[in-house]
Amino acid sequence: MNRVMLAFLGVAACTAAVVAIAEPVKVPVDSDEKGTTYIAPNVNSTETSARTNGATVGVQRPDGSALEAGTDTSGKRPTYSVGAKTGGDVSFSAGAHSDGKTNTGVKAGITIKY
Repeated sequence: MNRVMLAFLGVAACTAAVVAIAEPVKVPVDSDEKGTTYIAPNVNSTETSARTNGATVGVQRPDGSALEAGTDTSGKRPTYSVGAKTGGDVSFSAGAHSDGKTNTGVKAGITIKY
């Protein structure tokens, strides 16, 4: 392969990585010194329109801690989820999702700010 093709593939890989880690759009509903209540719609676009397949409702505090619950109706069965995370420089997170039958799971993570 020539250098131009390698450069193009490198840019495409970086762009795909950025798109893969994109955060959902959180629309604030209410905000005060204790935190922000938001809704994050699950929107899928087509060539001519956009369709909302559920949403996540959450509360995020100024220290970064958060609590959220949501529904995804894009599959055969609706999937429900809950999650929470602590705030600070070392943040722990946990969540679970289920459709009530076969699609169930849990997740956990640690985020370290530096």
